[in-house]
Amino acid sequence: MTDNQRVVEHSVSLDLSFVRSQFPAFSEPSLEGWVFCENAGGSYPCRAVTERLAGFYEQTKMQPYYPATPSLDAGKAMDDARARLASWLGVASDWVSLGPSTTQNTYVLSQAFGEWLTAGDIIVVTNQDHESNSGPWRRLASRGIEVREWSVDQKTGRLEESGLKALLCDRVKLVAFPHCSNIIGEINPAEDWVEVIHAEGALACVDGVSFAPHGLPNIPAIGADIYLFSTYKTFGPHQGVMVIDPALVHQLPNQGHEFNGNSAIKRLTPAGPDHAQVAAIAGIIDYFEQLDAHHYPESGPAEAPARVRALVREQEASLTTALLDSIDGLTRAQLLGPRDPAVKAPTIALRCDRSGIEVARDLAERGIVAGGGDFYGGRVLDALGIDRSHGVLRLSLAHYNSIDEVEQVASALAGVVG
Repeated sequence: MTDNQRVVEHSVSLDLSFVRSQFPAFSEPSLEGWVFCENAGGSYPCRAVTERLAGFYEQTKMQPYYPATPSLDAGKAMDDARARLASWLGVASDWVSLGPSTTQNTYVLSQAFGEWLTAGDIIVVTNQDHESNSGPWRRLASRGIEVREWSVDQKTGRLEESGLKALLCDRVKLVAFPHCSNIIGEINPAEDWVEVIHAEGALACVDGVSFAPHGLPNIPAIGADIYLFSTYKTFGPHQGVMVIDPALVHQLPNQGHEFNGNSAIKRLTPAGPDHAQVAAIAGIIDYFEQLDAHHYPESGPAEAPARVRALVREQEASLTTALLDSIDGLTRAQLLGPRDPAVKAPTIALRCDRSGIEVARDLAERGIVAGGGDFYGGRVLDALGIDRSHGVLRLSLAHYNSIDEVEQVASALAGVVG
């Protein structure tokens, strides 16, 4: 495993007071008393993002890139946001395509592949994925493309490498899989699987939506041809990020305006971007840079992404351990996915004696914000023998949660499904 996956040993502990001071939600009177445990559905935005968003609307909300100074400033803010995000991910700016959501980005991408591939070509998908990285690819079967399913173990929900290898052949053109399931919560060895996929001459499309909130990934280390995630789950505005090799982009049929066909960042974006939200993405990097500077004032920026990733993962591992310890004693709830916090994101799904949404309602009465349902991951629930309408309870943490909050969650769970 690389530092994209495991908890990295670190001598510096996260300063939670500093972290929470960077998020307006923690000083918002209407949110006082609530424990926010549905981060997998969307995180709190950091202050740097909300300030940039407001600033754009107040100062430069106009068509960007025209000669007037405010318009030029708007365009520069958007370009800077893309460049800074790309740098943090370890790629050049022309690798980063922005759209309204990961679901939309994947749908457009699948349409491009549908035009590019020929009948008899094969795409491999999983039943562990969120539907956004499964359904659009499966629809290509109507165009004569064979779709093969890499299925999870029906007891654990785990994807095994042996299952992938059994499906690969020289006709496989693309494998789409999750870096982390939004239900099982296991951090998959993405870089190992990408290597296997590339060895067979296929492309790898990795859904990182459930991994990215726990440390923006080092894309070159993973090696994926396409990596997808959402900034509204990484403390920012509601945008989808598609990191894709420009060489591949230019092989795919243009899905954008004809006059944008030569632009790698526009070929897979049919509609114009939300200017203000694109510019506000820079606030995510502002926050991470502030986090690094606060904890490592003597260090330079070169290794900042790795340092922040380690800080976040260590904090989350301690939270996950505490929550899992409390779950061990529950009698009417069963944990899905691995027990080891070193290979698990702080995304905890429980099969309960009652429906997930019923349990979530009971927790809400105790001040806990949690989710219930299938979370667009109905296929993995099917594989595990869980009725989609019954669903699961999901408790998903982020690095800004505290041990005190976990104790509140544990107490509430004991009263609801103990």
